[in-house]
Amino acid sequence: MERQPASTGSRQELGRLLEAVLSNRGRANAVFDILAVLQSEDPEEIKEGVRTCSRLFGTLLEREELFVGSLPCEDMALAGSQGATYKYKVWMRHRYHSCCNRLEELLTHPSFQVKELALETLMKFVQLEGAKPLEKPQWESHYLFPRTLFRAVVGGLLTPEDDHSLLISQFCEYLEYDDIRYHAMQVATSILARATSRQPEVSLTFWNNAFTLLSAVNLPLQEHELTNFYVKHAQTSSKWKVVHLKEQRKAFQEMWLGFLKHKLPLSLYKKVLVAMHDSILPHLAQPTLMIDFLTSACDVGGAISLLALNGLFILIHKHNLEYPDFYQRLYGLLDPSIFHVKYRARFFHLADLFLSSSHLPAYLVAAFAKRLARLALTAPPEALLMVLPLICNLLRRHPACRVMVHRPQGPELDADPYDPTEKDPARSRALESCLWELQASSSIPRSCLCATRSLFTLLCATPRPSSSTTTQRCPELPVSSTRHSLSLRSASHHSWNLLHMRSLSRT
Repeated sequence: MERQPASTGSRQELGRLLEAVLSNRGRANAVFDILAVLQSEDPEEIKEGVRTCSRLFGTLLEREELFVGSLPCEDMALAGSQGATYKYKVWMRHRYHSCCNRLEELLTHPSFQVKELALETLMKFVQLEGAKPLEKPQWESHYLFPRTLFRAVVGGLLTPEDDHSLLISQFCEYLEYDDIRYHAMQVATSILARATSRQPEVSLTFWNNAFTLLSAVNLPLQEHELTNFYVKHAQTSSKWKVVHLKEQRKAFQEMWLGFLKHKLPLSLYKKVLVAMHDSILPHLAQPTLMIDFLTSACDVGGAISLLALNGLFILIHKHNLEYPDFYQRLYGLLDPSIFHVKYRARFFHLADLFLSSSHLPAYLVAAFAKRLARLALTAPPEALLMVLPLICNLLRRHPACRVMVHRPQGPELDADPYDPTEKDPARSRALESCLWELQASSSIPRSCLCATRSLFTLLCATPRPSSSTTTQRCPELPVSSTRHSLSLRSASHHSWNLLHMRSLSRT
């Protein structure tokens, strides 16, 4: 039998209690009956109690009927000589705190609907407290934000016991507001530092909750976009840090550096590195501060090293980072295991990107082409659809390496001079060798082999200079597509057409 909503009687009773508290201060004790409903074991009754508390304390905040300033002890305030209004506001402020504390506890309730409603109510109180602050400004135009309440909300999401990924996804809707995002970054940074200082071993659940929240933070690209605030103010001031993109970038950077300085689970390493190049590095105030994390990730090996190279490449290419071992590390990742990792398509796409510069030395490009060709001898057929286009692209971009497939006046070789055990590509002697592996490999599908041969033939063709002919370039192939066989066939057909046109032009 399905659970029925809260009874009409209980809803009406809560409505009468709410009306009594708001209309007559003499019946303020009825607030205890409302708060007692939050302790119920029935989720439907709890939801009705949360809605009633939302209306009650939301109205009191708007009416400014809660004590403003440093909250005194309840017993001392009631026993003092101050007036009845003062005592009422202090007393009701304490009840408001009791309500907020219970709502924070409900963030861990088994019912997701209860958790969602508790989060929504707490965020409503954040907005109302921001508009009607419960603390006195220290100077004119002092920026006030309910940090204590907001810290409790974020702390309730980043718990080590419960998986709050779904609830955090609901909270992420508020991160679209510039002030909520700024303070969420600051609070998350302090929570990360406090959680790891209290206990040496932090649960995987906590790290997953933290990453879910951190990865949802997206900064705007232009400062003039910082106009969307959750807490409304009559006017903003340029002295407020929250209105400056520079300060938001600093908070973003401190948050991620505070997260990445810890020893993370292997699964999170991969998630962070996948998002590093487009979601993290572009928004950092000083992207080069990520060099320590990325270099240590490179030392882990496997897919993590593979993904870390993308972030390093961005630092080298866009931020003038000097990292002389970059291509040697990339070369070291080319082993048979690369065909069996989850991110192999991404790896070959990135390798094609890293080796796309025409200013790379020929010996370096030749070493990569030779290593890839050697791997093709034992690679699975589907992996060849990524390896062969990459080799073709390397030879197309670097004409000095084409001697590896066409050396008209080269000497006869008794053995391959290439040293596959050499870790330094500069000493591998790949440029003295040739790509005989592509001819010898029995695992290469016939269609791919024919297409590759035609492309190599096109690369080796050197038409006679003529003012009446126009040089046509060999097509560059996609490396990480799932339809490489079609790309190879179309490129092969195009290559033979070009060769036929050139042969006609020579005659």
